[in-house]
Amino acid sequence: MPGVRFWKYETQMTKNKKGAGDGQGEGFEVSAQHLAPKTQNLKDVLIYCDGSSLGNGQAATRAAAVALLGFKGVWRAFGLYLGSATNQQAEIAAAALGLEQLREPCRVTLKTDSRYVVETMCGRFRRKSNHEWWERLDRSAEGHRISWEWIKGHAGHAAQESVDRAARKIAALGRADSEVLSEAAASAAGAK
Repeated sequence: MPGVRFWKYETQMTKNKKGAGDGQGEGFEVSAQHLAPKTQNLKDVLIYCDGSSLGNGQAATRAAAVALLGFKGVWRAFGLYLGSATNQQAEIAAAALGLEQLREPCRVTLKTDSRYVVETMCGRFRRKSNHEWWERLDRSAEGHRISWEWIKGHAGHAAQESVDRAARKIAALGRADSEVLSEAAASAAGAK
């Protein structure tokens, strides 16, 4: 797709719990629990996620997280209003939200415009803060084979634009809204 840049990281090796990998190669396994059983029967799921924090760092912050899950051409959207969470926390929550919807081990490609999430989950960034949020993401990632991919935000990718728009709308509304989420899922389904 012209003008859209992707970074792909496949989780394969283990690293310690604090997030420090060995720094070599293109991928680290976030933890041993992130490896699903080696089987050909894993479902392939695509997740786009985004977090938004309107007024990030200010007294009147309003944050939200949205995840779009695609499986065999069917798209479902999930959203959370997060109150006064920071943008980094909203990005972590969006990835966790998407993974939490999975009811069995899956092969997941998770795409986000947050380098913070991708680089941290691949062991390139250390976890200096937001520990409770990272613990939630670690729990939600257990049992799945996850490819963490960075996609440039605001670059015309329809599904990523849909989750961004939905997260901003939910943050502004102050609640998760089924109409906003339905619109995001429909937009992803219509994208070619």
